[in-house]
Amino acid sequence: MKPATLQSRIFSYGALFVSIIAIIIGVSFYFTMSQGIEQQIGDQALSIARTTADRPDVRAGFGHADPTEILQPIAEAVRLKTGAEYVVIGNSEGIRYAHPVPERIGQKMVGDDNERALLLGESYISEATGTLGAALRGKTPVFNEDGKIIGIISVGFLKKNMSSIFFQYADNISYIVLIAIILGIIGSSILARNIKKELFNLEPAEIANLFTGRNALIESVREGIIMVDANGIITTVNVAAYETLSLPNQSELIGRTIQEVLPNTLLPKVLETGERHLDRPMEIRGKKVIVNRVPIRVGEQIVGAVSTFRLQSDIDQLAMELSQVKRYTEALRAQTHEYNNFLYTISGLIQLNSYDEALSLIHEETAEHQSLIQFVTKRLQDPFLGGIVIGFFNRAKELKVRFLLDEDSLLKKLPKHLEKNHFVSIIGNLVTNAFEATDSFPEEKRMVRIFILDNGEEILIEVEDSGHGIADEVLDVLFQEKVSTKNQGHRGYGLMKVAENVKNLSGSITLEKGDLGGALFIISIPKGGFSDDNSN
Repeated sequence: MKPATLQSRIFSYGALFVSIIAIIIGVSFYFTMSQGIEQQIGDQALSIARTTADRPDVRAGFGHADPTEILQPIAEAVRLKTGAEYVVIGNSEGIRYAHPVPERIGQKMVGDDNERALLLGESYISEATGTLGAALRGKTPVFNEDGKIIGIISVGFLKKNMSSIFFQYADNISYIVLIAIILGIIGSSILARNIKKELFNLEPAEIANLFTGRNALIESVREGIIMVDANGIITTVNVAAYETLSLPNQSELIGRTIQEVLPNTLLPKVLETGERHLDRPMEIRGKKVIVNRVPIRVGEQIVGAVSTFRLQSDIDQLAMELSQVKRYTEALRAQTHEYNNFLYTISGLIQLNSYDEALSLIHEETAEHQSLIQFVTKRLQDPFLGGIVIGFFNRAKELKVRFLLDEDSLLKKLPKHLEKNHFVSIIGNLVTNAFEATDSFPEEKRMVRIFILDNGEEILIEVEDSGHGIADEVLDVLFQEKVSTKNQGHRGYGLMKVAENVKNLSGSITLEKGDLGGALFIISIPKGGFSDDNSN
């Protein structure tokens, strides 16, 4: 059977979703309204009962030789005036003195809900079944001048009559829900058509094939390719571009401006004028290259530009065999790793910038978490480091890892000349690896400790875990790309990034066996400054 088209699926899901939401809202509104009306009727019944019980003639009627002679006309007058189904007056024993059915006068009141009024002197609303059927009752005691309970007033509205009121509103609600569903169907149809138009009338499988083919094409060519959007922000870089620019493959270029990476580029001019530059000579980082620059247009609008460049020496040796390039997804692995760390940091920063009430709600689950926040805000005053510590504390709770912030940690503020993103990356990668090192252990043995200290001359960072430690055979190459202690694929970027950031900060890394039984990474960053040389 031929699968449904994207437009039909969007329409179906959108219409179904809107219909379900409209029905849920309609049903919720009906029950909310029903409960409100029922509560209002109950309050009305109780108010009538209280007003009747406070009447002097009602109190006097209880002392009459024949209370029914006095109280029956009063009860009927109140019932007719207020629209209640019945107004029943009984003595302290629950024997009726007044009832809308005269034959039942003198009989005991039914429903078994008089005790609170006759014994405790309370006024209340109850729901019980009497001689006239299920009803919502307002009950209140009658007191004499000495404050003694001499009787009870019961005012009731039958549930079956209230149901008829509810059904009257149900029709109106049904019309509203039907209109909402119709509007949702129309909106879903418009949305489906617009989305299909924006996607050039392509189906998901066709889009996936184009995307796969595009990536394969970009990575298969020997020329370096850099693509930017209309604002000059890099959106795509292939491996050949990293090689031509003499940058390590893990250096993140996507998201940076093209002027930052290539100060002498003419891509901004191409974005402005739409002019094509073909086979233009250019020197990049001391290398002679041949560059092509072409604008990317959607209709008449320029939405980006692409630059391709190749070493002059490669052009002179075109007869040589082309080498296979790395997959595009591998080049983006470092971005994925850093993006996760950035999310953890954002989580902590949001908490640090929230009001005290919000912080209290977020962290009230455990005293340990609350203590951590207080410690961070008082002693780790730099929001970036405090944010990532709190973010990882939350992550540790999800992974069921005991995350410890050493009590001797102390850092008031990172020096301005030290880039904070390096510290965030170092801590993020080390703590993430520490979490993963303990995931094979029972929950009670999963521990990770972090220590941050500014001793005046240098900043010390320690990350320790309770894992198996680092095998001796990988110690010498531990901080190289794709070297990892995990067996899964797409590993080995974290420690390599740590080494790169520590080098940029002119720091050092020491690896020892920690007291917890696993690896202990000790990072020392001098406060005097860091190297500007970002290359390896």
